[in-house]
Amino acid sequence: MRKRWGIGARRGQISAAWSACHASEPVACGAAFGQREAVSEAVTKGIRVTVESVFLPERSSPRKGQYWFAYRVRIENEGAHAAQLKTRHWIITDGNGKVQEVRGEGVVGEQPLLAKGESFEYTSGCVLETPHGTMHGTYQMVRPDGEQFDATIAPFLLAVPNTMN
Repeated sequence: MRKRWGIGARRGQISAAWSACHASEPVACGAAFGQREAVSEAVTKGIRVTVESVFLPERSSPRKGQYWFAYRVRIENEGAHAAQLKTRHWIITDGNGKVQEVRGEGVVGEQPLLAKGESFEYTSGCVLETPHGTMHGTYQMVRPDGEQFDATIAPFLLAVPNTMN
């Protein structure tokens, strides 16, 4: 498995926050890692995409309408053939229904090629104007024979603890 920490100049801050959250109690970090509400998972043509999210209270400023979240993505090739991640498409929706779409080449500066049984993991983040929202999307994958397909990123929740009923 290869790992990569993401989002440009904030790379160290997001990965450090993620590590601190994983080392602490879930309440201290703002999300319950490993619980089903914090995890999404989808499999498309043998590509499993799993996402965990966490609220980052130390980066957030609720009075300014800035709620920071980190998310960790693991992409696993459980299929019989290699596949390369070429592009990403994220749909981010805040609690007011405001939608942002993010499209781009690869993830965290890479376009990982995953042979059968390989995985790639990275961490990134986003900021919302509300204390909760959702993300979902797709990764465009390409097989060595040229077959292209969109691997689904199932919806996952971004939420400040104790703000959802």
